[in-house]
Formats: sequence, C-alpha cells, structure tokens
Amino acid sequence: MRLVLLGPPGAGKGTQAAIISEKLGIPHISTGDLFRANIGEGTPLGVEAKEYIDAGKLVPTSVTARMVEERLAEADAKNGWLLDGFPRTVEQAEILEELLNSQGQKLDGVINFQVDEDTVVARMLARGRADDNEDTIRTRLQVYRDETAPLIDHYGDALINIDADGEVEQVNARTMEKLGK
Repeated sequence: MRLVLLGPPGAGKGTQAAIISEKLGIPHISTGDLFRANIGEGTPLGVEAKEYIDAGKLVPTSVTARMVEERLAEADAKNGWLLDGFPRTVEQAEILEELLNSQGQKLDGVINFQVDEDTVVARMLARGRADDNEDTIRTRLQVYRDETAPLIDHYGDALINIDADGEVEQVNARTMEKLGK
C-alpha cells in the first residue's frame, strides 16, 4: 500500500505510522528522518538542505521532493510505503502525483488523523518538551490548519478520516479497519 499520513502535530502520526508500517510490512518514511539521514551522511541533497536549515530558512520543496523521490526508489519501498510530512502543500501533492504517475503507481489512500485542538495541546504539554508551551503549540496548529486545509480539499474522496482520540490501540484498530486490514 502507498499511503500518505496527515494530521496535526500531536495527533499521534508517528506512533501510528510505526504500528501500521510493521503490520503492513512497508517502510514509514518521515521527512524529518530523511533530512537527518541525508545531512548525517553528507549527501549532496543533505548538504543543500543543511545550508537552508543553518540559515534559518525552510528547505525548498524541490530539495525535499528529490529526497522523497530517492527514498521511494529504494528496494524496501517497492511494495509500498507510508509518507509522513510530505506532502504538506497542494504543490507537493501534485509533485508526488507526477512522481507516482511516472512510475506507473498511484496512492492507495490518504489517512487523515483527526483530533480536537484541546486534546492535542494536552498531549503535547504532557510530553514535557522545553519548546512545547501552549502558545507555541496553538501557533503550530494554526500553521498546520493554514497549510493543510487546502490539502484536505485537494485529496477529497481519497481521504480516510480517522478519529485519533483515544488509546493508541483503539486508534490503530480504527485505522486498520478503514484500510480493510
């Protein structure tokens, strides 16, 4: 299966991705992990990304898309993958669609983890990270809404909406059921 994961920060995407990845036998591909790996290995894309990050700038879509493209071409991704953190915009969704079309592939679904803001704030505050205070979290949620609302409209009928409130096992059971697994 080829799946994209959407959901606000604190919705449990990373936790669910690890479980789904193991159950379906496909890699969880997170853009954060891709950045760390490419930068750590000093790849040409990693060097380019690090220049932007060190300057306090966002890594351009073109660089992120090339990292994703290279990762999707690896052997373990041949039979499917979970993409987490890409696409974040409609432009990136269109790039992903072009990439898949060029390989004769298509997305099987877009899992949209839905959870109310107060639950997200409580979860993120409970993690106890130094950079997580209520104002920062609410700002991140607003950025997510601004960036992702158009993406939700873009995917429309391909969206698989999951109620991400509750225990990890409950959310996973709902997800696997909607995936028909």
